[in-house]
Amino acid sequence: MRLNEIHDNEGARKPRMRVGRGEGSGKGKTAGRGVKGQKSRSGVSLIGFEGGQMPIYRRTPKRGFNNIFAKKLEIVNLGRLQKAIDEKKFDAKATVNVETLAAAGLIRGNKDGVRILAKGELKASLSCEVPGASKSAVAAIEKAGGSVTFPSATKVELEAQAKSAKSQAKKAAAGPAKKASADDEDGDAPAAADEAAPESAPEADAKE
Repeated sequence: MRLNEIHDNEGARKPRMRVGRGEGSGKGKTAGRGVKGQKSRSGVSLIGFEGGQMPIYRRTPKRGFNNIFAKKLEIVNLGRLQKAIDEKKFDAKATVNVETLAAAGLIRGNKDGVRILAKGELKASLSCEVPGASKSAVAAIEKAGGSVTFPSATKVELEAQAKSAKSQAKKAAAGPAKKASADDEDGDAPAAADEAAPESAPEADAKE
């Protein structure tokens, strides 16, 4: 067989239908679009239109949101790590990260990283370099003599942290200021009464 002799199997490719080529072709005149009307024209999108009544995508209540920047992490429990070590699939002296876990078959390695959870019991001392881990998992790993290291924050994460810290500082500064202004308003009333008292005294003396 030569390159110029390679071809598809019989019936693998069908010729496209040529529309608007006369009524005798079977797809002439309206070219398979029906007769008149909006849907017989091109460029029409009526997806979700329900005749004028409120469509279902507007009737359905919306709650929450989807964070498009959220990282998709694969989950690994401490019990699975210990089981892999017991079955000699994973070396306890190796660093726990995405590459070593994928090589051991504990994760697929096609997401943004791995998050360790505390389900199960861990006996081995492990050195972990992962994007995420629960507080209880970190405590269990450190209790077993291991350590957990998180990667340095990205530029976007640093900007978000700085923005959050600035907002919290602004709120903390606004609290005492509001309290001081409230105290000043409470202290103005007696002062005004004291200032008005001397003016009334001469009038009382004059009447006498």
